[in-house]
Amino acid sequence: MSLPRLFRAATVRERSGDILSSPPDRSWAAWIALLAAAVLSLSPCASAQGTKSAEYAGSQLCQACHEDIYNALLKSPHQLVETDKKRGWDGKACESCHGPGSKHAESVAAADIRQPAKLPAAEADRMCLGCHQNQPTHAGRIASSHTRNQVPCVACHTIHKNGPMGLVMRRPAEINQQCSGCHTDVWASFQREFKHRLPEGAMSCVDCHNPHGSVLPRSAQSFRGNEPGCFNCHGDKAAPFVFEHGPVRLEGCMACHQPHGSANPRMLTRHEVRLVCLECHANLPTPRPAPSANGPLGTVPPSFHDLREPRFANCTTCHLKVHGSYVNRALLR
Repeated sequence: MSLPRLFRAATVRERSGDILSSPPDRSWAAWIALLAAAVLSLSPCASAQGTKSAEYAGSQLCQACHEDIYNALLKSPHQLVETDKKRGWDGKACESCHGPGSKHAESVAAADIRQPAKLPAAEADRMCLGCHQNQPTHAGRIASSHTRNQVPCVACHTIHKNGPMGLVMRRPAEINQQCSGCHTDVWASFQREFKHRLPEGAMSCVDCHNPHGSVLPRSAQSFRGNEPGCFNCHGDKAAPFVFEHGPVRLEGCMACHQPHGSANPRMLTRHEVRLVCLECHANLPTPRPAPSANGPLGTVPPSFHDLREPRFANCTTCHLKVHGSYVNRALLR
């Protein structure tokens, strides 16, 4: 018997007094059986509607509600995705990041669409790297410090807002403002007297650091393959030298300098040049006879340098080529 006929039969019996004349427990049992039958008959349809997966609807459907965002997307580099037939996103640029949108178009609920800005960092990065993983600028992204600290791509890149300016800030002042939002302690260093000219807008953080990662520590930019990025500007200090200064080769510029800013001239780690030198040269072993006239002059101390005399107060008075020399082992010239 079908469900409507079952309800009609129960109603007739109720009116005729059959159910009312029966014990109360039988009446309740009958109604419970009817409700169970109704639930079982309707559950397949309800489950089929609930499990219906979303489908791709196309960017034109998104434009109907999000016209301002869609127009901004067409002015950004991501507009190329709208015609990307290689990956199958032609006509579906919005859904390449947000996922299939048919269900969201019907319900207009935020829960029915993927929002990259609210995804976990690893999941958001995986979505971006689906297209960008093989590009040179993003080669170190997976191993970068930003990834290890759960900073997703969308924390720095605005997909819809920048228009012709691209997906990230381009002017030095704007880049510095964005980076200083997280790296507040580093930005405070640039307020010292001797520093690189970032507060004036003459440089930006990405001149020295690659935010996507690098083969060098601290995501530093590289020069000539794997040399520190400092040599991009300070090329006269770059090797190869015939006689190299060990710290420059092994420890880099930060063995003597504080690149973010210092209270000392030339951004040195100590307020006097000799104190910087003595951090290494005061702990060297006892000098041996020089193998040649152009051999090493010994250590400080002990050596013929009497640090109480003013002429030995500044090491660079004689050792001019502290970054390396082509002609003199003692870095005199």
